[in-house]
Amino acid sequence: MLTDLLIKLALAGIMLFAVLNLAGIQTWLERKQSALMQDRVGANRAVFYLPWKWAFPINWVLKKLGGLGLLHALADVIKLLTKEDFIPASGKPLLHTIAPWISVFFAVVAFAAIPFGDNIELFGRTIELQVANIDGGLLYVLALASLGVYGVILAGMGSGTNLSALGGLRAAAQMLAYEIALGASLIGIVIWYGTLDLQELIRLQGTYLWGWIPNWGIVAQPVACIVFMTAALAETKRVPFDLPEGEPEIIGYFVEYSGMKFGLFFLTDFVETVLVAALTTVLFFGGWQIPYLGPNGFVFPWGGAIELSRLTVVLLGVGAFTVKVSCFIWLFMAIRWTLPRFRYDQLMALGWKGLFPISLANIGLTGLLRVLVR
Repeated sequence: MLTDLLIKLALAGIMLFAVLNLAGIQTWLERKQSALMQDRVGANRAVFYLPWKWAFPINWVLKKLGGLGLLHALADVIKLLTKEDFIPASGKPLLHTIAPWISVFFAVVAFAAIPFGDNIELFGRTIELQVANIDGGLLYVLALASLGVYGVILAGMGSGTNLSALGGLRAAAQMLAYEIALGASLIGIVIWYGTLDLQELIRLQGTYLWGWIPNWGIVAQPVACIVFMTAALAETKRVPFDLPEGEPEIIGYFVEYSGMKFGLFFLTDFVETVLVAALTTVLFFGGWQIPYLGPNGFVFPWGGAIELSRLTVVLLGVGAFTVKVSCFIWLFMAIRWTLPRFRYDQLMALGWKGLFPISLANIGLTGLLRVLVR
């Protein structure tokens, strides 16, 4: 019993470390990627040096790191920790304080059901590389991700100002418009694979159509993939769906926040981006699966095989999952710096008149195909 608890704590620590570091790296990636796209140098000023002569090699390394902008993430943390925590006189201190914690808490806890690798034998046990092996893991993740919007609404209402309240109302309306389309888009995945268990869903994607095409979600459900990615990006409240923040309009649920409370909202945006990338990987791109890689190594449909140890296979799977998630984070950043923000009527029309009917049509088509295939 104690060993099982320690294993779960270790898995939770690994997942938390990976998620928070990926979220932190995004602060650097967003600056440097946008600079590259706009033909700029980007962040390169946060640099410090040691005052001793013998520290020349260290200072050389620090200069290079500063030139790459890597120390700006550390500078952000120091800045946010040292800023004054301000609550408006018309605000509600309790709601104002707990709102950012609610947002980041549910975003982080949702990762408990995300599998980041295949099972492995350790200490005489078969360990699934997943913090919580939940039969209804997909429902769990969707439920936790949906609860995060309560932090946004509480922030808007608890600040006691009209502009912040308007940001909170925008977030609530946006959630209704896109959460339904997001959930409906995944019904096709559930119909096709017949499971809500995310680990089992990944294993089912390890089968092959006609003996050589990986049965990934993007192959079986391409329409659902597009709808899901669009709706999930809207759930993260990032450009072009960032109307709840509305920074150029000075309208946003966190307009009355400063210091580390603002930092928690800032962190939540990046954590949610990682969550969307992980879900896209798990549901539509095979999760930790690598084409033609089985439990004992590579087996190619045209003949031939490469035998590998079980540990090597598992590590390759974890690496593949990490690379896929990183690629989607890069893609979402590219979308953020490419598309302009929607008008509010365009945002609502896309959710209710575009994505929702398409997801319903996809459900009917998938059900028909499932009956015909069986």
